[in-house]
Amino acid sequence: MEKIYIVGHQKPDTDAVCASITYSYLKNALGYNTVPRVLGHINDETKFVLNYFQVKEPEYLNDVKVQVANMKYNKNCMVEETSSIWEAFQIMQKEEETGICVVDENKKLKGLVTLKELAKQFISGNRDVLHTSLKNIEKVLEGEIVLKCQEEIKGNILAATYQSKTIIDTISLTSNDILLVGDRYKVLEYAIASKVKLIIITGGHDIDKELLWKAKENNVSILKTKLDTYHTSNNLILSNYISTIIDVENSPIRIKNTDYRTDFLELADKLGFTNYPVVNKMDKCLGLLKTSDVNQYEKNHVILVDHNGASQSVDGIEEAIIDEIVDHHNLLNIGTSVPINFRSMPVGSTCTIIYQMYKENKVKVPKEMAGLMLSAILSDTLLLKSVTTTKTDKESVLELAKIAKVDALSYGHQMVKNGFSIQGKKIEDLLEEDIKTFRVGTKMVGISQIFTMDFEEIRKDINTFLDKVDALAGGKYDIVISLITDIEKNGSYVFYDRKSDTLMKDIFNNEDFYQGYFIQDLLSRKKQLVPNVIETLEK
Repeated sequence: MEKIYIVGHQKPDTDAVCASITYSYLKNALGYNTVPRVLGHINDETKFVLNYFQVKEPEYLNDVKVQVANMKYNKNCMVEETSSIWEAFQIMQKEEETGICVVDENKKLKGLVTLKELAKQFISGNRDVLHTSLKNIEKVLEGEIVLKCQEEIKGNILAATYQSKTIIDTISLTSNDILLVGDRYKVLEYAIASKVKLIIITGGHDIDKELLWKAKENNVSILKTKLDTYHTSNNLILSNYISTIIDVENSPIRIKNTDYRTDFLELADKLGFTNYPVVNKMDKCLGLLKTSDVNQYEKNHVILVDHNGASQSVDGIEEAIIDEIVDHHNLLNIGTSVPINFRSMPVGSTCTIIYQMYKENKVKVPKEMAGLMLSAILSDTLLLKSVTTTKTDKESVLELAKIAKVDALSYGHQMVKNGFSIQGKKIEDLLEEDIKTFRVGTKMVGISQIFTMDFEEIRKDINTFLDKVDALAGGKYDIVISLITDIEKNGSYVFYDRKSDTLMKDIFNNEDFYQGYFIQDLLSRKKQLVPNVIETLEK
């Protein structure tokens, strides 16, 4: 079954992380194969929640781009370096490929041989030298090993085409020679006495027992084949190790299975080759990818929770298949190629929606899953104080607290205290911990929210903080706004990039608006700020 990644947004908060975990549990209980993933470092509050309910932190997902591993490369088109040229050709024919990967016994890539190189070897290769194994020769010549004295065969090929006397008188045989001969007793006797490496008897003839005994004594291997001398000579070259025709000076261009498809297309277009070996990070060969197969690939499957915008999602989302979206935010600009299940409700937390889905599907909620959903709802609604809080959120909190066996209010304050501590953190880093991105027309807007119980600690270094806001507004974003929400005062201080002073006065309809302006009961970025920002910019 296809694996599906369930991911929250790029700046994972408690709702995004808990939603990915709890929805993955629900989907798996319904028969799907899903895994929760995070797109960034989780914050202190979420770490507290996961530790409290003893749930493992999801693994990090870098992207869902199509990789070479997703492509339909040929996993069978490879041959060991000690295989014969003939065997390599047989595999290429069977697999209908024009190239083949050559590997060692551990599948480490040694080289690439193409059909063009095989043809060149057969037509104009050196027919006087052989380097192979006795087993390879037996296969290629469809022969029979009569006497095996050594498996490795390396030497010069000679065919006994002259008269016996001429051969004996004029040709000096050595242990480096491989002799092709028919039923010629004197030549066989001379070759064995000369201790040649191998005698190949053509025409299917048998060898005299006395000569066979002498051959064994002189360490001479003997093989017989039904082929005549002409066809034996022609075919013998194909028994050479495939490694003998590898260009050892030029290592083949290889691609890793983790390389992106787009990068491979760019490389292939630049080089113009047809075949590319695929390897893993250990250089172990996995198969052969040819350029004609680049459009055969599988996309990653993804379910989005707690967001529905491409700019907030996992890198490469445009190359993936979005199966579902479960969210409680306003709709943004993400598209799908086919209709999907989209569950959206105007509630305070994505986990409120997911809890309803547990009940609808009659799936029992385990204690730890209840604890995660409870934590997410309390976090996103600021302990049910936010204007985004609904009746459904409150009812869900009561029910989940019973299953998780905690007092919701007491646990919530403990969670907030652990999560909103800024001890040991640089003030400029707080800005990007939870920043949401929105595109309005041609403007890219970043709106961050920092929750704290000690605003005075931040105020000490506020100029450094504003310098960071300005830097972001001059780079990735056109406009940056930051809410520093004081949990104790139940409101937010508003900061923004210095060039947006006029814009902020328009957004809040207040000519006296200034940096650090405190707005009582401003707790929800999503409901109380984003709509005003969009409306003002659109005007």
